[in-house]
Amino acid sequence: MTLLMEGVTTQPLSLPEELILMLLNEETGYFHQVPGWDLNCAVIGAVLAELSLISRIDTDRDSLILLDQTEVGDPVLDPILKTIAEETSQQEAQYWIERLAPRAESIIELTLDRLVNLNILEHHDGEFWTLSRTVGRAELNFDDDEGTATEFIASRIRRVLFNDVIPYPREVIIIGLLNTCDVLRFIFQLDDEVEARIQAISKIDLIGRAITNAVSHNLAGPALRQSGLTRKIPVVSLSKLLFNPHIRTGNVPALFADLAREYGPVFELRPPFTEPIIVLAGAETNRWVHRQGRLHLRTRDYFSDFEKVYGASGVLPSMDGADHFRLRKSLSPAYSRNRLMGEMGQLINYARKHMAEWTVGDAYPATRMCRRMINSQISPLFVSVDSQDIFDDLAEYKERALSTHIVKALPKFMLKTPGMRRRAKSVDILLERIQSVHTPAQRADASRNLADDILSLHASDPQFYPESNLRFALSAALIASVYLGDAFSFALYAMASQPEIYARIQEEADALFENGDPNPEDLTPSSIDVTHRFLMESLRLYPIVPVSMRHVMNSCMVEGYQLPLGAKLVIAQAATHFMDEFFPDSTTFDIDRYLPPRNEHHSPGYAPYGLGTHICLGSRWMETQLAVNVLMVAHYFTLKVSPDDYKLKFSPLPSMKPSKKLKFRIAEQRRPLNF
Repeated sequence: MTLLMEGVTTQPLSLPEELILMLLNEETGYFHQVPGWDLNCAVIGAVLAELSLISRIDTDRDSLILLDQTEVGDPVLDPILKTIAEETSQQEAQYWIERLAPRAESIIELTLDRLVNLNILEHHDGEFWTLSRTVGRAELNFDDDEGTATEFIASRIRRVLFNDVIPYPREVIIIGLLNTCDVLRFIFQLDDEVEARIQAISKIDLIGRAITNAVSHNLAGPALRQSGLTRKIPVVSLSKLLFNPHIRTGNVPALFADLAREYGPVFELRPPFTEPIIVLAGAETNRWVHRQGRLHLRTRDYFSDFEKVYGASGVLPSMDGADHFRLRKSLSPAYSRNRLMGEMGQLINYARKHMAEWTVGDAYPATRMCRRMINSQISPLFVSVDSQDIFDDLAEYKERALSTHIVKALPKFMLKTPGMRRRAKSVDILLERIQSVHTPAQRADASRNLADDILSLHASDPQFYPESNLRFALSAALIASVYLGDAFSFALYAMASQPEIYARIQEEADALFENGDPNPEDLTPSSIDVTHRFLMESLRLYPIVPVSMRHVMNSCMVEGYQLPLGAKLVIAQAATHFMDEFFPDSTTFDIDRYLPPRNEHHSPGYAPYGLGTHICLGSRWMETQLAVNVLMVAHYFTLKVSPDDYKLKFSPLPSMKPSKKLKFRIAEQRRPLNF
């Protein structure tokens, strides 16, 4: 298949690229779940088949023969060709598939990168992939109606399977490989006649048959050998846990980093009166969760009781698979940086109006001060209502529900006390306010926001997104103020406790506001370079959600350890933030970590927004709103940490925030607030 882009003919798509495209499941945003060894063998088979089609190798019933070792200029094909050329004796195809199978993961990565560069695939946060419509059939030198590259490949396969035509060698090979992966039945509706044709086609070509046979003969081997190679998961003694110094400060990610240094990246905790917990803490476990977690882990088990508190079932945090992908796609515009940029003037006005309530000389509790400032912006921008009068109740109810049903640090009756029953009513008050202002007439000329998207999704597909979920979804929009507000409080602490950095941020802020309020295009990487790197370091040292909880739905191997079916997991993704091998002198606040050539954030050790499919949907929005708020505080005020001798401690449950003792004193108002 040859791509014609802007009048220039590129190299044809290779068999590995065609195989990966056909494995993409457009409904889930990932790939059909082919067992690891099967997929690895199929990928290597595709590489060997491609080398045979370009006359670098040949194969017969007994051996694979090197014809030409000249490199072809392809980073996928050339290393495989070189390895074959270095072999002193002739081997069969099955030997090479077994030997080269461990390289399949890097081949898949290179293949995906090329497909993205060719604008055939689009990569999204959370390791989701979608097909691009910009490379249509006309650009593929195909004259039928426009479609995607995958549709073009599928149409070729469909023509062979459902019509009495002679297939080309490439079609024979790709059909054989897809048949080996057992995914053709998910792509096409097959009957007995077509099934028989698939089997016959897979045997037409000698090269394709040799590779397909080699793959199929290896399907069970490594799977059976895995269990004999597993290591016993080490158990952390209770004394090691309780006497760790980070227990006293509440620094959860630093605690898990210490334990990982002693016990390794996979270890088990056995808290009294509850089930054991397996902890994953390290760069390689982060990488595994990010890429493979969706196939083996799920969120529903631990989240279902919490969503029931709001009368909901099947909300975004508790979903997995295709429904989760569909909902993320539906809601992603509402959480996008572009949408916030379109409301930049409003964002600045809301922040300025809230700061006008501050009095020079007064000290305010850090957590409440920062959450309320963020909510003064989030509430009108997300749901078009003012919720400051009920926000404290919303936040306290949500935190009690999390502590009861997620962290399980409190008994269930603690959510049913008179105080909590009163606070629960704030959810219904909020819902009534939102629905009262979101009528067609009132929203006719208004900018679209999250509430519009949620209500539209419910109206268009009430089975997928029922009315019973609105109570959770619309109140959860404001709970973003809790997480973002806590990140803001840590950032203000880091700024106020480091006068030298404070001065540099003030310099950037004063330049931005010198000629009035900045426009979105003024927030360039160079104009807020110090502020941006400062926030990255603040999120590293003070991650709001340093761990994620999952249950094992399919037993799997991680770093040589077997995770059993049903096991409860804590994924300590931010533990690496306190590992010196990724962040030298990791406890030091150093914003130069993110300058070249250090670029320490490029490692899998940097994970402030979570991992995999449940990575924070609003991370870009969060970064921008945090930056604007920090810059505005720096421009208008000088804050001091109160009390003066305060040493940072954390309140870690249900999420990380500064301890209640931290306050910010308004030491100076640098200029008037005009709004």
